[in-house]
Amino acid sequence: MLTRVRYVGRVDKKNALRAGALTAGTTLMMLMMSSPALALTRDDGDDPGTGLSVAETLGLFVAAPIVLFAVITGLVMVLDKSRKQS
Repeated sequence: MLTRVRYVGRVDKKNALRAGALTAGTTLMMLMMSSPALALTRDDGDDPGTGLSVAETLGLFVAAPIVLFAVITGLVMVLDKSRKQS
């Protein structure tokens, strides 16, 4: 059985190109007007801590989100009530 999708409005290449150019132009202007962070200039009261090691960085930004995703997925699967139970 084939289902056809009927569009209300017609999207032509001219409008798509116009929208793409507008989006690209706006993004480029925002990037050009933003000022640099000046991260090398220290502020008053600035007290940075020690850096993270490679293992700490990988654990914090890679392993922890994967474990959190696995725990949430496991809880959803265990507590799912939509399955038939006989």
